[in-house]
Amino acid sequence: MKQALPETTTGTIYALAAFILWGILPVYWKLLHAVPAGEILAHRIFWSAVFVTAVLLYIGRKNFHSLLRDRRNRISLVLTGTLIGVNWFTYIFAVHTDRIVEASMGYYINPLISILLGLIVLKERLNRLQWIALILALIGVLLITVQFGRIPWIALVLSITFGLYGLIKKIMNLDALSSLGIETLLLAPIAGSFIILQAVNGNGAFLITGYKIDILLIFSGAITALPLYWFAQGARRIPLSRIGFLQYLAPTLMLLIGIIAYREPFTSVHVMSFGLIWTALALYTISLIRSSKYIERRMRKK
Repeated sequence: MKQALPETTTGTIYALAAFILWGILPVYWKLLHAVPAGEILAHRIFWSAVFVTAVLLYIGRKNFHSLLRDRRNRISLVLTGTLIGVNWFTYIFAVHTDRIVEASMGYYINPLISILLGLIVLKERLNRLQWIALILALIGVLLITVQFGRIPWIALVLSITFGLYGLIKKIMNLDALSSLGIETLLLAPIAGSFIILQAVNGNGAFLITGYKIDILLIFSGAITALPLYWFAQGARRIPLSRIGFLQYLAPTLMLLIGIIAYREPFTSVHVMSFGLIWTALALYTISLIRSSKYIERRMRKK
C-alpha cells in the first residue's frame, strides 16, 4: 500500500506546476502568432468559460447562484472579469510584439503592487523592509523609463490589473475557481459574438487557418484554468512564505524564454533596473518569512 504524500509536499508540487506552466505560457501564445491578439483573447475567454464550468460541474461545486445572489458579489465579479480580461489581452499583446521581458517585469513587481494596494486601500502597515522594497522597485521602474524615454506600460498594466484583481478577491473572499467560472461566463457572450462576427466577415482564424490553430485556441481555456486550480490547491496546503518564494519562478522562466529563445534585448539598463527589482523582491521575501515565523511563534504560545 502506497503511503500518501505529506500535505506540504503535495502543496509544493501543485504550486510548482502552476508557476512553471505560467512561466512557459509565452511559448504557447507564440505558436498562435498568426492570430490577432484580440481574437486569441476572445477564444481564451470563451473556452475558459466552457472548461471551468465543466470542471466545476465535475467536482460537484454548483455555487454559482449563491455567488450571484448577492449584489456586491455581482458587481465585484464584473470588475474582476474586466480586470482579468485587460490583463490577458496585455499579456498576449506583449508576447505578440516581442516584449516578453517587459511582461516578466510586470509579474516581478506584482507582489510589490499588492503591498502598495494593501497600504492605500486596506490601511495595512508596512515594516521597514517592505518600505525599502517599494522604494527600490520604484527606482527600478523609473530608471528604465528615463533611459528608454518611455514608461514600461505593459509591465505596469499587468502588475496593476492583477494586483487589483487579487485585492477584490481578498476583500470579497471569493473562491478562485468558482469566481473565474462566473467571470468568464459573464464575458463569454461578448467573446462568442466576436468569434462568430470574425468568422462571418471571413477574418477569423478558427476553422479556417488549420486544425493545429483550432486545437491551440480550444485548449487556451484549459491552460488558463489549470494553473489557477493548481495554485489554489497549493495555497491551501503550504505556508504563504513558500508561495511568496515560488511565485518568482514564473517571471524568471518568462524572462529566460524572452532572452534565450526569442532573442529579446536585455541591455545594461535592464540589468540595473531588474537588479533593483530583484533586490526589492529579496527584501520582500525576507519580510514574509519573518512575519510567518512570528505568527508561528504566537500560535505555539497559545
